[in-house]
Amino acid sequence: MPTRILPAVGDTDAVRSVTTLLSQLPDAEPVAPVVDSTQLIDTLARLAAESVDELPEVVIVHERIGPVPALELIREVALRFPAVGVILVTSDASPGLFQAAMDYGARGLVALPLSYEELASRVQAVAQWSVGVRRHLGAGGDVFTGVGGTVVTVSGAKGGAGTTLTAIQLALAAQASGRSTALVDMDLQTGDVASYLDVQFRRSVVDLAAITDISPRVLADAVFRHDTGLALLLAPAEGERGEDVTDRAARQIVSALRSRYEVVVIDCGAQLGGAGAAAVEMADRALLITTPDVVAVRGAKRAVRMWDRLQIRKAEETTVVVNRHSRATEIQPPLIQKITGTAVAATVVPANFKELQSVVDAGRIHELENKSSVKQALWGLAGELGLVKAADGGHKAGRGPVSFRRRRES
Repeated sequence: MPTRILPAVGDTDAVRSVTTLLSQLPDAEPVAPVVDSTQLIDTLARLAAESVDELPEVVIVHERIGPVPALELIREVALRFPAVGVILVTSDASPGLFQAAMDYGARGLVALPLSYEELASRVQAVAQWSVGVRRHLGAGGDVFTGVGGTVVTVSGAKGGAGTTLTAIQLALAAQASGRSTALVDMDLQTGDVASYLDVQFRRSVVDLAAITDISPRVLADAVFRHDTGLALLLAPAEGERGEDVTDRAARQIVSALRSRYEVVVIDCGAQLGGAGAAAVEMADRALLITTPDVVAVRGAKRAVRMWDRLQIRKAEETTVVVNRHSRATEIQPPLIQKITGTAVAATVVPANFKELQSVVDAGRIHELENKSSVKQALWGLAGELGLVKAADGGHKAGRGPVSFRRRRES
């Protein structure tokens, strides 16, 4: 049986060199190369959606792949597609890098310039390992083989824009529709998810920051299962401990959650740190919450420009959600779209704090009544984003607003 090999190489000269050698390997079936980390993950996800057997046995990652660094990309592939063996191609063949590559989940390392004998040997060994893993999966081994869940980040144009409320209701809508959902409080210094949901739990996202291999058991120990069914990963009670969650730790945590839940909603707050930036960069959908006033819209524009400068997210890849909307305000969604250069969600959230005040004060935001116009709007937003699973003949009785909006075609 031929060995399918998928090269992930961004450099044009390196692509030519790698593909030429791969075509000479015995029993090799090179796949058209991908040029960046996003294309690699998307390709593997599409193949895994059909069957684990459709995945290539070997993925070759070049050291200069981007935008996600090579080692971080290897970790994500290893977490989301454990039946795929990854080989790192690098000019640095030092023992330190070799150990780091193994720690991140690589199955082998090949030094540059490429040698036919070394490449053939590594590919053969990794392919045999991959075939063995797939036999184990076929025997019913407890290894995640899905394409990975949808990650949505919710950030605020300024403090008090409604970020946490939005994140919680999106997660509740996804969970109520039958999707396994995790809600993460990545507002590490001032996160309020626990307060909004009346939760006291001693573990937090910080407990995962120093762990290099987040197994399902370790992840389960860190999350809190709420009465609603949501899996909560909370911000630390001591805000200063949030500094322990680096961008690298955040990437690992998000990848681990993505591999275990169908939907992962992350509250990033209004302040951008390394962990939040990593989450926004990795997200399938990045939401930016604003209110229709001059200060908030300027804040949204400032955030969008900063994300673009830092190469975290392009403006056209960001969706602005207008909270506390009223027909009487001068600033309407089309103007916000023009100012920020982003997409603006079709669903707007009405200004009706009276509906929220009692449940917010009680820390029981999950008990917001179904007839609430705010809840209906936010659950409609979840439908627009494709976070809910449509039920035959409508939604489950008594578990949310009357209907979900269908996701818009892109």
